[in-house]
Amino acid sequence: MSTPAQPVKTPTPSLRIRMLRHAMLPLALTWLIGTVVTLGVASHFTERAFDRALLDDAYAVASHVEAQPGGEVGLMLTPNELKATLFDQVEAVHFAVLRPDSSLLAGAKLASIRPPLLAQPFRYGNMLHQGQVVRAVVLRHEVQAQAYLVVVAHTTRVRNELLQQMLLYGALPLLLLLGLFGLALWRSIQRDLAPLGQLQSALAHRDARALTPVVISPSTHEIEQVGLAVNDLFDRLGRSVRSQREFIGNVAHELRTPLARIRALADHGQAHPDASVSQQQLQQIATSAERAGRLVNQLLDLAIADEAELALQKQRVALAPLIGQAVLRHLDKADARGVDLGARGLDEGTEEAQVWATAALIEGILDNLIDNALRYGGRTVTIELTTDPVASTCVLAVVDDGPGIPESARSDLTQRWTQGRQGLRLGHGAGLGLSIVARYAQLLGAELQLGSADHGRGPRASVILPLA
Repeated sequence: MSTPAQPVKTPTPSLRIRMLRHAMLPLALTWLIGTVVTLGVASHFTERAFDRALLDDAYAVASHVEAQPGGEVGLMLTPNELKATLFDQVEAVHFAVLRPDSSLLAGAKLASIRPPLLAQPFRYGNMLHQGQVVRAVVLRHEVQAQAYLVVVAHTTRVRNELLQQMLLYGALPLLLLLGLFGLALWRSIQRDLAPLGQLQSALAHRDARALTPVVISPSTHEIEQVGLAVNDLFDRLGRSVRSQREFIGNVAHELRTPLARIRALADHGQAHPDASVSQQQLQQIATSAERAGRLVNQLLDLAIADEAELALQKQRVALAPLIGQAVLRHLDKADARGVDLGARGLDEGTEEAQVWATAALIEGILDNLIDNALRYGGRTVTIELTTDPVASTCVLAVVDDGPGIPESARSDLTQRWTQGRQGLRLGHGAGLGLSIVARYAQLLGAELQLGSADHGRGPRASVILPLA
């Protein structure tokens, strides 16, 4: 079975060449149009100067075409006078004087040329004489009320040479300057794009594990923005990699103890066939499994919090429904522990209690605060919702009648792996709940505050959110 032929990839054009082409093509076109226009204008005025000299020769000859004493019209110039009148050092000069019936009166026989119109005293034109293109003028001259035609023709060698010299000395220097400009532009493009090549080389030879910022040489604003975007990408990747490594380390470190305890309890239960011992071991296994599951959920919440900063999309969220759902989720656990779980302030200003947030983060804040209160609090846990339209803030708080939190320990409890005295005494949790709440609040642009309840007994954990 033959493998299909791979399509040939067309090489992409170089950015340097494209920039040079985009700059030089308009300049070259401008040079070409400018050269054509300049030569056209110069040629026009040069032709006018030569034609004026040609017309002067025709007038000089016509001034000597006059009637003789016998009444016959003739050219009253001797050969030497005629030679002096039509003298030209370079060009060959030909002339002819034609009678009204177009017969030759004097001069050489020239090719026929259209005479000027009645309203025109003279007319220019080109003709072929003795195998050469000559420039001629036909002048109408009145003698004895009859129209005689005086034709004078010059060869065009001087005109052509002058036009070539104008092309050579006028267009060629401009072309040379265009080439020098192109060379200078190419070197400037090379110099300006050198940092881009350095960035490409640095990225090509960079270790895949190196996520430190790339050194950017100061150059153009666009290249600097590319470098900043690359460094920003490295920064986000670095944070993502660090959070993944931290998550893996946390899982490996924290799950080892509960899993080992579950294994030990299972082995102990298998070694003692007594039903009462097995029942006791199963209860302890269930407790350890519950702790391990809660720990896994908290570690996953931390990983989600670290990743959420990279792609957090906020929307308008109403807090009252989320609080009601959170109460229902934890109601069975509260009843099992004999805790009165409720909410306050849901009916007052419910429509105003809307914030720009993510529902998942709000639910995470509520779940962790309620779980902490159920574990370490007293017999009453209340979720409070209050709004302050003047300050444009909303306070989401969880209050219980437990032993409270010392003021000196409040800032430490928001750090990871830090537990209070009650948690250390009971041996529950891993010290992650409040750190997750603090992290979620930070992502939402809010703040976690730990204080005391209004009645002076029990802790109060509140999150101050800006109203939408």
